[in-house]
Amino acid sequence: MGLADQLTVVLHQTRSPDNLGAVARVMANFGFSRLILSDPATYAFRGAERLAVKGETVLDRMAVARDLPEALTDCVYAVGTTSRTQLKGRIPLTPEEAVGRLAQESARGRVALVLGGEQRGLSDEELAHCADVIVIPTSEVQPSMNLAQAAAVLLYLCGREGAQPPVPVAPEPGARMGTLNALSQRMQGVMLAAQFLNPQAPEHVLHELEQTLLRARLTQREAELWLTAFKHLERAVKQGASTP
Repeated sequence: MGLADQLTVVLHQTRSPDNLGAVARVMANFGFSRLILSDPATYAFRGAERLAVKGETVLDRMAVARDLPEALTDCVYAVGTTSRTQLKGRIPLTPEEAVGRLAQESARGRVALVLGGEQRGLSDEELAHCADVIVIPTSEVQPSMNLAQAAAVLLYLCGREGAQPPVPVAPEPGARMGTLNALSQRMQGVMLAAQFLNPQAPEHVLHELEQTLLRARLTQREAELWLTAFKHLERAVKQGASTP
């Protein structure tokens, strides 16, 4: 399967029915159909049909997730959008680089293009759930793009990339983010018990470790093996702590 089959568009904390409808129309323009709303700012989206010309099927099949980790559960790779060019510890990709990477990773499983809400975009914490970050080059006069316009630029490139010959299929499916999130939670508990993490602020080091896991491009089997190992470590740490 290629990018057209594997791409999920995730809209995080969307609040405008007009933007939702416009994104659905753009998805229909370029042959994409899988849309997830992550923690939407409102559920009053009945007006979206007005701008979703011939994109009604996208809206009909749309799913809703309570947060970003849930929206990315089935994905093996995600790239998040931002208008910020200064990102701590992250080097943003160009649209062309990001779309090329989406196509490459789609050979391992579902991939996601994540767009933030209209008011503030994606925070650093939310971008931490994405393996890569994408910035669309814009003028300094107006560096921030409208949500639907940004989606149009990126989905056009995705559609063009999807028309290329398919990437050879990987021998094993990639690790789903749901499994990696479960592994991260298990790691946090073990490392807190082992006093490796600062209990007052464990997120900083944990996010660095999570990024390492994303860059490692683990297979699903490898991720499940790590998860099982940390389950055993957790039991051993708890037993050690209870031994007088």
